[in-house]
Amino acid sequence: MTTSLAHLGPVAQVRAGRMTRRLTQLLVGLGLYGVSMALMIRSGLGQMPWDVLHYGLARHLSLTIGQVVVATSFLVLLLWVPLRQLPGLGTVLNAVLVGLSADAALLLLATPEDPVARAGFVVAGVLLNGLATAMYLGAQLGPGPRDGLMTGWVRRTGLSVRLVRTTLEVAVVLAGWLLGGVVGVGTALYALSIGPLTQLLLPRLTLRLGRVPVRPEACPEWVGQRPPG
Repeated sequence: MTTSLAHLGPVAQVRAGRMTRRLTQLLVGLGLYGVSMALMIRSGLGQMPWDVLHYGLARHLSLTIGQVVVATSFLVLLLWVPLRQLPGLGTVLNAVLVGLSADAALLLLATPEDPVARAGFVVAGVLLNGLATAMYLGAQLGPGPRDGLMTGWVRRTGLSVRLVRTTLEVAVVLAGWLLGGVVGVGTALYALSIGPLTQLLLPRLTLRLGRVPVRPEACPEWVGQRPPG
């Protein structure tokens, strides 16, 4: 058994057991992720880096934010092909459910007029996103499309996680801002906080796997590893 994140292929993820518990945590995490996105968007004080792009695209397309998230997720998955990255069940569910959850939450939430309430939306969105990220990663059913793009790029190039993540997020923020996405204090707070938050919560929410290979060389798709810092 292991409580560290394991790099498992799609088949090994399912064979690792405890699927009911892991699927439940995954689905709750993905739902909360969409709610956290909606809180940040409704705050009007800045969006998550990728949501700056999503929001900018939605302004120019006849699509909701959630629909853009879903479409972008599958486009990002195409970039996994040259990286030889395999999606898991959690990857596919992430690509679909986060956008649907965000749209549902946006229907229920309105932008507060009170500046204090808007700031509260930002803080709640960042904290909830850290929890949601740790939940879906801790289910060990595959990273989301954007996380997998980052880790795949790191694995193929040998560059640092910090450099790759920063490069990707600066690129999407710039593109989204040019399209009309909202960059603000919330964007900066998220960028500074999400890494430490996820690293704090992930060990507590990473589920033990019932069955993993005893030796990494017995199953080339498995490499025991801690999450990127």
